[in-house]
Amino acid sequence: MSVSIQPSPEIAAIARRWHEAYAGGDSATMVNLLTDDALLYYVGTAPEEIGRGPEFRHAFGRFVEAHPPMRLRFTSIDGFACGPAGWSITVHEAEAPDGTAAEVRTTLIFHLQQGQWRIAHVHNSIPRTNTEGLGRELARFDDLLDAALSGTETPDRTGLATIMFTDIADSTAIAAALGDAPWSKAVKAHIGKMRQLVEGLGGTLIKSLGDGTMSSFPSARAALSAATAAQTAMDAAESEPRLRIRIGLHTGDLIAGDSDVFGTVVNKAARIAALAGPGEIRVSDATRLMVGDSGGFAFADPATVGLRGLDGEHVIHRLEWRG
Repeated sequence: MSVSIQPSPEIAAIARRWHEAYAGGDSATMVNLLTDDALLYYVGTAPEEIGRGPEFRHAFGRFVEAHPPMRLRFTSIDGFACGPAGWSITVHEAEAPDGTAAEVRTTLIFHLQQGQWRIAHVHNSIPRTNTEGLGRELARFDDLLDAALSGTETPDRTGLATIMFTDIADSTAIAAALGDAPWSKAVKAHIGKMRQLVEGLGGTLIKSLGDGTMSSFPSARAALSAATAAQTAMDAAESEPRLRIRIGLHTGDLIAGDSDVFGTVVNKAARIAALAGPGEIRVSDATRLMVGDSGGFAFADPATVGLRGLDGEHVIHRLEWRG
């Protein structure tokens, strides 16, 4: 029997303790939370801050003590567990004694060691713009979402609709490697193929921005078929650059002329798409329920997650699109 992913307040509390210990220079607590396994791995925010194994664990205390005390302001701390493995995602602002501050994002991966959660992997990052060096910012889901909600595409009909968001994974690196002109050509061709595919299955491509698309379908079955066809086509493509896309879908009840209801349905679809990995299709529980168990679609990896801008917890699934 498979073990599902569950929110873990315990892991979230340990993650908070880890960060507070770092801010206060409490090296003993931090070292105690690290696994003594040889596969321990640490990635910091500076180019040379990479450490691994027992040697790093032994030296980590001095590393912590060498840093000045900091003030932390937490934006979010989320913990999850799945059997003997767990992880946390923390977003916080760290302020140094001189007043300089930066947002830091940290992922901690835990494993159970003699009944205690121990940290096996640490990855810290300071966010930067996706296309620094290109002179422009590529579209993100937030950009596409803002464009969709600020436009005039509010539905003129009432009833269930399934919204699908897509974007190209690793687009920043591909754009940098190709250069502006070839990348623009590749994106234009991709958007054209997506439009043809969406419309061929009864949908409407409502908006495209950068390499992202937002489409609407009158049925969940049509939307899931389009998502499957899109991933299959991308996987079979032989031309370069080889592109992979992320897809997210949500089904909701639209009310003609009601921009608030439209916004909620669209927002949820965009947030789900942002959780998909390259080559993945993630769907809301509502979309899964629309096609049921006999619809010819297979779903896996149910997870309960928080979605930015939406209250409560939400169940999402991965659509198995490969035969």
